[in-house]
Amino acid sequence: MSSEPPDSHVPPEADSASTLSRRTFISTATAAGGAAASGGLLPGLSPLGIEPAEAAAAAPVSGRVSLAVNGERHTVTVDNRTSLLDLLREQLGLTGTKKGCDAGACGACTVLVDDRRVNACLTLAVRLEGAEVTTIEGLAPGADDELHPLQQSFIEQDAFQCGYCTPGQIMSGVGCIREGHTGSREEIREWMSGNICRCGCYVKIVNAVAQAARKGSA
Repeated sequence: MSSEPPDSHVPPEADSASTLSRRTFISTATAAGGAAASGGLLPGLSPLGIEPAEAAAAAPVSGRVSLAVNGERHTVTVDNRTSLLDLLREQLGLTGTKKGCDAGACGACTVLVDDRRVNACLTLAVRLEGAEVTTIEGLAPGADDELHPLQQSFIEQDAFQCGYCTPGQIMSGVGCIREGHTGSREEIREWMSGNICRCGCYVKIVNAVAQAARKGSA
């Protein structure tokens, strides 16, 4: 009986087939990877796999909206992503409404929409068809030199310093009074808490709102 190990020799043709198979796989995988990296994975697709027609459909579109601002009717064409704040400032020239955080956290852009206070930076203009919008420019009832009672109270109570937040504070204060949330100083503070004053005039702001509320002015 032979003590030699079994013959493990692989026929040349089998080794050649195996080598060819490996080489074919590697070359094919490399070519596919290059095509994917260059964005040419499939014809008619973008690098993100979105068909051109779908990309066009996803592009921003514009719309027309008709609304009244401070009693004046406006019909405008806006990008559907345009905020009420940008419409007021950039298209209608009403810069009294301030852009602060642009994220609904500071209240500097507060206006009244159908007599309800809203953050203009979070409100899409295109959704306000037929709405009545009141900004700080349209708050006073009469001539240009006439002040709204709450504006007068802010002056008398010295309720501002830099003044940047003041338009939003006043519009929110008007809303607070109209909503009936002025039963106490604590209630005023609670319902005005969405308006930030970096100068720290909160005590005087509450004084001004309370004063106007006592006079029944909103």
